[in-house]
Amino acid sequence: MKVFSSINDYNYEGKSYLTIGTFDGVHLGHQEIIKNLVSEAHTQNNLAIVLTFFPHPRNVINRSRSVKLIDSISEKEKKLKFLGVDVLIIHPFNRKFSDLSANQYVKSVLIEKLKISKIFVGYDHRFGKNRSATVSDLIKYGIKYNFKVTVIEAKEIDEISVSSTKIRNALSEGNINLVNKFLGHDYQIEGEVIHDQGLGSKIGFPTANIELNSKNKALPMNGVYWVYTIFKDKLFFGMLNYGERPTLEIKKLTIEVHFFNLNKNLYNKDLKIYFKEKIRDEKKFDSLNSLKNQLQIDKKTCLNLEKIYKKK
Repeated sequence: MKVFSSINDYNYEGKSYLTIGTFDGVHLGHQEIIKNLVSEAHTQNNLAIVLTFFPHPRNVINRSRSVKLIDSISEKEKKLKFLGVDVLIIHPFNRKFSDLSANQYVKSVLIEKLKISKIFVGYDHRFGKNRSATVSDLIKYGIKYNFKVTVIEAKEIDEISVSSTKIRNALSEGNINLVNKFLGHDYQIEGEVIHDQGLGSKIGFPTANIELNSKNKALPMNGVYWVYTIFKDKLFFGMLNYGERPTLEIKKLTIEVHFFNLNKNLYNKDLKIYFKEKIRDEKKFDSLNSLKNQLQIDKKTCLNLEKIYKKK
């Protein structure tokens, strides 16, 4: 998959099959659109192109309602590559771009720059200044400029349409089961293992403290989670605490993972942590001994979940 950092860097002369969107999370609804795009483009010996934007449009247009992102750019790239996309264009989103009228956008971007033959969009796709144009308008532009439009209906899980907003809301509630169901894969974070105070080791629960690679990552609510990582091609389960460590009265948000069978020096290594289930809320304990007792209960809960998982 070729990646371009601007529409202006893309200069392929042939016709293209295209989809457009922020695709945050690359959830099941997004996957439906992209699978249709890739299948049809490759059948016709055309390129399957995804046009996305960074920063997220809402973080430019309405900063008071800015959003954290389910995926970092690198995470999104890997998911789109896996789905078979040939070209990914990550165009800088700014005020000037957002001020393009629907007609300017279609003519200057879709026709003149990207030379589209067919475009694939979700049923609720909107474009142009103030998101004023709809799918119906896009179909009319298709007739005017001679390109086809394929509209993909909403992907529903248990009669609920999947969206990035619903996934972010589920994350904020700690509902990892719903997050993973909507994503179609396990929610993940990625970061470097850094040095900390080593307090976990003192109570028998050494932890890998994670500094996230992305500062704008959407994170779950504070609490303890059953997680896993893949290290040197092997699967390791563990439990992760995200929060302020209220028992220690540090009041600084941290991410720390206790792995059950990973006894390696992880400092300065990048790890991907995948979330399976929330175990409990964050809680302040009256002593380190009480915290240790609860961690033993948490570990037992996670190990039982691991046994069930391995039997599936």
